[in-house]
Amino acid sequence: MHQGYDLIGDIHGCGLTLIDLLEQMGYSKRNGVYQHPKRKVVFLGDIVDRGPNIRLACHIVRDMVEAGHADIVMGNHEYNVVTYLSEAPAGMRQPFLRPHTPRNNFIVEQTLEQFANYPQEFNEMLDWFLTIPLFREYEHFRVVHACWDHQMIDEYLRRYGSNQITKEMLPESVQTDSFLYQFLDRMLRGTSLKLPDGRSMTAKDGMVRQFFRTKFWAGDPQRYNDVIFQPDPLPEDLQHALLSEDEKEQLLFYGPDEKPLFIGHYWMSGLPEPIVPNIACLDYSAVKYGRLVAYRMDTERHLQKGKFAWVRVEKKER
Repeated sequence: MHQGYDLIGDIHGCGLTLIDLLEQMGYSKRNGVYQHPKRKVVFLGDIVDRGPNIRLACHIVRDMVEAGHADIVMGNHEYNVVTYLSEAPAGMRQPFLRPHTPRNNFIVEQTLEQFANYPQEFNEMLDWFLTIPLFREYEHFRVVHACWDHQMIDEYLRRYGSNQITKEMLPESVQTDSFLYQFLDRMLRGTSLKLPDGRSMTAKDGMVRQFFRTKFWAGDPQRYNDVIFQPDPLPEDLQHALLSEDEKEQLLFYGPDEKPLFIGHYWMSGLPEPIVPNIACLDYSAVKYGRLVAYRMDTERHLQKGKFAWVRVEKKER
């Protein structure tokens, strides 16, 4: 019998909306676990942070995964909260692997607060996060939180022999010059280019950045505007500036003949549809009053607009 899959984008603590979406797609709770007679969910990561029902979301997802009714890949937010709470080994200049800066504190604030009265449960959840695969390949599609890079994935499998990260690897994973850091940055945060001439841009959230996120499916890009992929626009004078040969070299290309790929991470808006015929981003800014989005995948090679499902996030989960 054919196995159908329902891929669900970044939940960010919108646990009640997750229940609505599952029920809309025909999942029901049996023996305490949401399940479907013929289909299985694949979660794209970023279950935690920001929303008001993080514990609920974590329990639904973990219960489904452990009972075999769902698969999952890790998001940057699961990785971040684990490193935020992991003590740095002696010799590192900071007490924790992820620095406790005002911005980093703010990002994990809701997660820490909502688990504050459940320390044992939270430690178990953190241990479970470390069992989550970083990428998954199925017979006819692929799943990763932010970006699929064949070469880096092959190299990772050669070095580490699995699609997971372990507690022992965490200290190396924050060393910016290590392959492990670069690999996680690519899988969990995507590709980026540095703005020219040391320039920076201020995002809507007030963050000042010197890099911008880039498409990894642009066929023959010539200008900055051809490759930018983020909610914030580039400085006006750069939008039509030409990419240098060196910048073109840094770009990645996931071709149109590759298996369909599902990603989250990128804060899309508007009505869900494929980015290109074989790539769908399922992060539609759920926690910022958007939609929690799924794609109902069967065996198609070209993704179809009519196979997206979503629930609008109500006020109760903002």
